[in-house]
Amino acid sequence: MAYFLKKATLKGRTYLSIVESFYNREKKGTAHRTHKSLGSVETHMANGMDDPIAVFQKEVDELNQKKHYEGERMISSTSPLCHLGYFPLKSIMERLDIKKYVDYFKLTTDFGFDLYELLSSLVYARSVNPCSKLRTFHDVLPHLFGSYDYSYDQLLDGLSFIGENYLKFVEIFTVNTDRVYGIETSKTYFDCTNFYFEIDREDDFRKKGPSKENRREPIMGLGLLLDGNQIPIGMEMFPGNESEKPIIRDVAENLKKRGNITGRTIYVADKGLNCAENIAFAKKSGDGYLFSKSVKQLPAKEAEWILLPNDYISVRDKRGKELYRHKSCVDKFPYKVLHEGKHMTVKLTEKRVVTYNPDLAAKKRYEINKMAEKAKLLSLSQAKRDDYGESGKYVNFTDSEGGKAKIALNQKAIDKDLELAGYNLLVTSETYMENKDIYGVYHNLWRIEESFRIMKVDLDARPAFVQKESTIKGHFLVCYLTVLLERIFQFKILDDKRGAPEIFSFFKHFKVVKTENRFINTTTDSDFIAYLAKLTGLPLRNYYLSDAHIRRILDWKL
Repeated sequence: MAYFLKKATLKGRTYLSIVESFYNREKKGTAHRTHKSLGSVETHMANGMDDPIAVFQKEVDELNQKKHYEGERMISSTSPLCHLGYFPLKSIMERLDIKKYVDYFKLTTDFGFDLYELLSSLVYARSVNPCSKLRTFHDVLPHLFGSYDYSYDQLLDGLSFIGENYLKFVEIFTVNTDRVYGIETSKTYFDCTNFYFEIDREDDFRKKGPSKENRREPIMGLGLLLDGNQIPIGMEMFPGNESEKPIIRDVAENLKKRGNITGRTIYVADKGLNCAENIAFAKKSGDGYLFSKSVKQLPAKEAEWILLPNDYISVRDKRGKELYRHKSCVDKFPYKVLHEGKHMTVKLTEKRVVTYNPDLAAKKRYEINKMAEKAKLLSLSQAKRDDYGESGKYVNFTDSEGGKAKIALNQKAIDKDLELAGYNLLVTSETYMENKDIYGVYHNLWRIEESFRIMKVDLDARPAFVQKESTIKGHFLVCYLTVLLERIFQFKILDDKRGAPEIFSFFKHFKVVKTENRFINTTTDSDFIAYLAKLTGLPLRNYYLSDAHIRRILDWKL
């Protein structure tokens, strides 16, 4: 099979194209497809080309020579690999009918590109191969199915625009998610996180503050509101120098007002966020809270209660393996709050559930022994104080003459940490809930943290390399929307029977290679693909895929 120069006459003009002939297995004969459209002879001559037919015939000859060089077909300068794993997100976007609402922005803008096409393609590209916007444009978008008609400069302009209006886009998606799938707002969940930027200087938006990774780079904060089924229904960004402890209240209230949410909100907090003011604010607002508390910092009476073996109830799997054990108490606990400029102590009734996880205990003990051994070796070498790092907590420093430290191994601290390894304390205002339900809710609420982790890890939201505040916000909006669509797919389509890691693995690894007349599925078979193929009725496990198969997958309707 070969290339040839095709001439077609239309309205007195001669149009040229390079056409490739190939063997079509379905038709069992020769078929043709356009390799390259060349325009008209008259246009090329008007632009100074003396003999367009001769010029393009030479190009055809070079293609044929390249194709049949030494009887072997040569590799191309572009990869034949195509991403296909994003098709569930495309189906959800179309069912939400987002394009209709995004197109309204055309009334106030004069963009020379389709804003919905830009937004949707960036979301799809983020799901299959998260990388910088420059690499996305050059290395990812060309390998999605369909052509995207915008330049790199237009990509940045569009990203800046959606960043400036990110709250409107969040609202569009939330309202339409509620319309199509329904959202549960009688109980919502809220948490904050931050993202760092690899820049040296602060600006108006990226400020140095308390990073969760303990990094020194400027950061920005992000608050996330989820409905009762852990579907994202709101996001707000704020400067990184804003302390999360007071800002959590303002951001949460803004998100609830914007979404007209009147239900009860559970404030989820990690060990560094559960300040008394936030807890008191939640109670005063008629909301609740649920957080974990470090068992190492408990008063002696509570620590003793945790270690007492009585009253623990064991939870086991079908094979009899212990998953965790738990016990609880309900009591009034003191908190110091600031009221009218004065510190005062209030007692709040709450439930405390202590859990012990054997697998977590084994992991923690390994880490503790490893740090203790490091501290022991450093103490024998008389290392400097700075060399100890985290293992320094297992050493008593008594002097530091000449930059050296007189040290002694703190065996008491090591023994205490080993004794408490595997224990976790859950504190909640929801006193009516059963222990197992509290444990289950809390370990479902890791989905909030998982949503952040997806942004940070699976979607590579950090470190972010865009510079302007508007493009930064546009970047995180794309990440947020990708998480939202994945959550809808996970909870509404798959009925929460599959986890986010395997879903994102499918997005990234479901690829095909385009050959002369068909596609080859390069994906490794898995239980998830078998499950999805059965659920959708799509040929996801086929080794060979035709053009019709590809269209069927991309046009799949929920």
